[in-house]
Amino acid sequence: MARRRRVYEGKAKVLFEGPEPGTLIQYFKDDATAFNRQKHAVITGKGVLNNRISEYLMLKLGEIGIPTHFIRRLNMREQLIREVEIIPIEVVVRNYAAGSFSKRFRMEEGTLLPRSIVEYYYKSDELGDPMVTEEHITAFGWATYQEIDEILNMSLRINDFLCGLFTGVGLKLIDFKVEFGRLWDENDEMRIVLADELSPDNMRVWDSRTNQRYDKDLFRHDLGNLQEGYAEIARRLGILPEAGPRDLKGPETLQ
Repeated sequence: MARRRRVYEGKAKVLFEGPEPGTLIQYFKDDATAFNRQKHAVITGKGVLNNRISEYLMLKLGEIGIPTHFIRRLNMREQLIREVEIIPIEVVVRNYAAGSFSKRFRMEEGTLLPRSIVEYYYKSDELGDPMVTEEHITAFGWATYQEIDEILNMSLRINDFLCGLFTGVGLKLIDFKVEFGRLWDENDEMRIVLADELSPDNMRVWDSRTNQRYDKDLFRHDLGNLQEGYAEIARRLGILPEAGPRDLKGPETLQ
């Protein structure tokens, strides 16, 4: 890793220059952070689990026509991805009240919402990721109205698919965060694609029957063992061997 050029390092991942132009290597760290980095720990195996879960969900979404930056998993902690221009907006889709939403509206966590609610947040640690509207997004040039429509439609499709997938393995999707980027092809034509990751780091997932949490709230609020929670999601999805996390051969490249 030391011989590769580091492009970017975030709270949970590092991006390195890829083997070919237009590609990057995404490395998943074991770091866990919460409350804008005010709480931090290193949890062994977390990066391995997030790599596997994100790979699985990205491939599944690709099968239903959601374009993503994912190419293939390289090893236990790394993925090969397409380089994109990240749109600085975090899209949060909420199916049940939880977290900051519960506090804002004084709703008990786990309350089913009348319908799925989509919120936008400006991606800025310095500002604390403030909530924004479509007017902010277009006024400051972060995305066009057409891009917002595309992002909204994709986010709702992702939500529908993930809700069904998790319901089938006895889980319910409380909420999740996604990011998108602009990808140009060889003809300089641009399309919006799902970027970043899809893992328990950026979604809330509870047991359908008991409401046991298996997501990052275990770490945020000291509710249990985060590694065991993430491993349970991987087991339910059928992507974690009984022996635990280990390096398995990655799938074929998703075209």
